[in-house]
Amino acid sequence: MAYKAPAGKGYADVAAHFRALITSGELAPGDSLPSVAEIREQFGVAAKTVSRALAVLKSEGLVASRGAQGTVVEKSPMVITGADRLARMEQNGKRYAPGETSSGHRVMRRSVYDPDVCTALDLEPGDEAVIRIRVFRQDDKPTTVGISVYPPHTTSVVPELSDDVRMTKQFGELYTERTGREVVTGQRTGYARQASQDELDALEIDAPPHAAVPVIVTTVTFHDEDRPLGYWEDVYAPGTRVPMGK
Repeated sequence: MAYKAPAGKGYADVAAHFRALITSGELAPGDSLPSVAEIREQFGVAAKTVSRALAVLKSEGLVASRGAQGTVVEKSPMVITGADRLARMEQNGKRYAPGETSSGHRVMRRSVYDPDVCTALDLEPGDEAVIRIRVFRQDDKPTTVGISVYPPHTTSVVPELSDDVRMTKQFGELYTERTGREVVTGQRTGYARQASQDELDALEIDAPPHAAVPVIVTTVTFHDEDRPLGYWEDVYAPGTRVPMGK
């Protein structure tokens, strides 16, 4: 397989190139990276630069040396969800990474009281919204609970969000097709908090009653030129590694 790459880069650029191919699923577990000589030619770098780049990828758990096979892609320890999943789909059209599935899909219409969600979506406490929930799994092990919340002005344009089925297109793509308005992804933020019992159940964590189980949560809000359109929250199982964007 041939990989196009810009020439004259440093080891961090070489590592970033192959990291992107691995996290996007274009290079799957078990695939071999090009040889050192091939990478040198593609990037116009020295052998030492290639060695440093591969060392970075090995330290991240993305690749390993396999003798005659050369450098081989490992099962990625990183979980791609939320806005990063959108970026991957735009890049290669793949909804899931190798070995990834989802389960527990639920769609409901509920009154919203969470102050963070109300602030993000300009809702008053008690206003109704559509909430979609799903559990992402890697090799059948739960890694993330994904929650998305959509206000009435979004679901009026994309009524499919209210249906208890998997979406065939991302809501932003449908929204833009129907309104001509670009959907902008806001700044992703992350923080730690204690998991709720519902989240522990979804992540299949058997914790003692009243035990405090810390989880990492990331959130992002989507907007058009006038108002917020959707709020996504991802709750990661303890021990999950999450790639952070720049």
